[in-house]
Amino acid sequence: MNPKRIGVASMYGDAPTILNRIEELEEKKIPVSWLSTGGVRLDGLTLFAAAAARTSNIMMGTCITPTFPRHPMATVQQIQVIASLAPGRFRIGLGPSGKEGVENMLGLKFSSPFGHLQEYVRIVKGLLHDRTIDYEGEHYQVHARLNEKVHDDIADAMSEVGVMISALRPKSYEFAGAEADGAISWVSPYEYLRDVALPAMKAGAQRAGRDTPPLIAHAPVVVHEDRAEVKAAVRSYLKPYPTRPNYQAMFVEAGYPEAAETGTWSDRMIDSQVISGTETQVADRIQELFDWGIDELICDIQPAGEDPKVSWNRTIDLLADVAARQA
Repeated sequence: MNPKRIGVASMYGDAPTILNRIEELEEKKIPVSWLSTGGVRLDGLTLFAAAAARTSNIMMGTCITPTFPRHPMATVQQIQVIASLAPGRFRIGLGPSGKEGVENMLGLKFSSPFGHLQEYVRIVKGLLHDRTIDYEGEHYQVHARLNEKVHDDIADAMSEVGVMISALRPKSYEFAGAEADGAISWVSPYEYLRDVALPAMKAGAQRAGRDTPPLIAHAPVVVHEDRAEVKAAVRSYLKPYPTRPNYQAMFVEAGYPEAAETGTWSDRMIDSQVISGTETQVADRIQELFDWGIDELICDIQPAGEDPKVSWNRTIDLLADVAARQA
């Protein structure tokens, strides 16, 4: 059985602020810190290399590292640094990102994103877990060996790195179940994760003859009682997603046709995403999601109200308490 873990999205501010936040999360015994990378924002892998040298217990994971801008060999080079500094404490989440960012910002062709991700995962896992890869695919041709002089304990640390993927529709969840070390959701109703994502992962794992890896839900969370203020914060944060065709299709499949009809967040769409309320309400909702079969939460804290710091601190304290009970 996969452990039930609480993690916190930590990617806000400049590098010193983020590193200090990761240290603060470790002090509060939050099990996992998560960093994302996109556009020209700070690089999560580089930040985690610095954080690895400043922490001793907290786990770290990317949600996600985009695949199109970075060759899988370069990703493996960076992972080796973090794994050697923080053995057993790092997992990488990989994903193709979206067409707008890849084509408009980078000038690259966003073709066959799912096939591209499959090849990327196989190359990264092959190098980390087997120390060797001879791969001839449609998108990549890679022939490489990790340094044979790598000390056994460092090699073991690299083989322990979980290689997870971002997932949105059933076929990506099936692939995660069959070949990846976990699936990371984003902007997905929890009922959809329970009724569509989990069965797809289990089917993929069964087909591959392996245990089902963890499903990790990315969740906007805040301890704050004023629901109107919470909804306003989340609408601002997640504003563009109902306008994007791939997310619209997922919402329609999940029972929210208004996503395609209006291209905006309805109240019930927000209710399907956000964990908010009093300490008791938030803790109960988290436990409900764990009971449904979701293995981990990436708690993306969305401060609300006149004093955002107050809701941030309330939420962190509650998450630390929930994490302690899970442990």
